[in-house]
Amino acid sequence: MPNPTDSPESQHDQQPQVEVDHSPKPAHATTGSSTTPRSRLTKTPKMLANGSRAFMWYALALVIIIIDQWTKWLAETKLTFHDPVSVIEPFLNWTLAYNYGAAFSFLADAGGWQKWFFSGLALVMSLFLIIYLIKAPRKAMLLSFGLALVLGGAVGNLIDRLLHGHVIDFIHVHYADVWHYPIFNIADIGISIGVLLIVIDMLFLEKKREAR
Repeated sequence: MPNPTDSPESQHDQQPQVEVDHSPKPAHATTGSSTTPRSRLTKTPKMLANGSRAFMWYALALVIIIIDQWTKWLAETKLTFHDPVSVIEPFLNWTLAYNYGAAFSFLADAGGWQKWFFSGLALVMSLFLIIYLIKAPRKAMLLSFGLALVLGGAVGNLIDRLLHGHVIDFIHVHYADVWHYPIFNIADIGISIGVLLIVIDMLFLEKKREAR
């Protein structure tokens, strides 16, 4: 009960005062007064590279190299040069052939310098693929698979050029005597499938990975 002797002014001065917290408050992306965009506060994690897991893809490339060299050895020991052996008539033969040039016998009759040119090209490509497999995104399994196939095929044909001066081919796809595809080998299959997988990744999967 107020004291009757107190004046109205003294009663007004005795009213409780509300303390105001003037300490700075952190700005949150959910507050309307914040000037910091939500996109700046949320950092998109970088895609992990293969790193040490690249050795798994090196192992796949090594398998391609072993199969390629083994089948070429069989072709050299079991087949006669340019003497076809029927496998599936009229579509597939084993026919031993030597390619002194690149794919489809490109520059095969250049005079010998093409051996060192294509060997150097294959060596540079192989070193590039070895490094790129380490830096490739870990989630890009199809890309790494394709790179490993190309690496195995490139090294397989490189071994041929350095040891024999030519690439050993023996797989002959044809249709009777009407149509003949250039004779090829396991390394060529690895390169062709690998390039196809790399192109598929670039066209359909790369943008999806970057958008996540």
